[in-house]
Amino acid sequence: MPFLLTDPEQLHFVCCVLMSIVKAILSVLNGRNRSNAMRVEKAQLDKEKKTFQTYLDTSDRTYSCAHCRANLANHDQLISKSFQGSQGKAYLFNSVVNVGCGPSEERVLLTGQHTVADIYCDCCKTTLGWKYEYAYELSQKYKEGKFIIELAHMVKDNGWEKEDAGRKRRSLS
Repeated sequence: MPFLLTDPEQLHFVCCVLMSIVKAILSVLNGRNRSNAMRVEKAQLDKEKKTFQTYLDTSDRTYSCAHCRANLANHDQLISKSFQGSQGKAYLFNSVVNVGCGPSEERVLLTGQHTVADIYCDCCKTTLGWKYEYAYELSQKYKEGKFIIELAHMVKDNGWEKEDAGRKRRSLS
């Protein structure tokens, strides 16, 4: 037999209890939805996060990311072209822009043991090479704080036409 409330005070009391339970359930569900929505929104922001790029002077010869064309370095920051990366030739630069660093780790490279951190393009997140954090051998100390970028991930931009044209004329004569 169903339970019937006939007394208005009892009915009011039961309604208040039920309303409290419903409000509690809704606030828990709303909190879950809000935290899920916040997590989704944060993930979207992280994914679509816009970074502020550093743009190098367009009159200078520059190197850029081969994948997204973000500027990486000025030619005058180039130290050496005679380095070897995991994917072929690589250049050593004194300083770079639009690059992030991963965690440091110990690696045994062709020139001995070093502490290095992988570097990646801040814009497209492609791994470009590494940064020398520490060199154990005295003869390799000049590399500390310098950057290796592999040619496979880099293109020439701005002002190279004059130099390339001069090189072609010299090779033809």
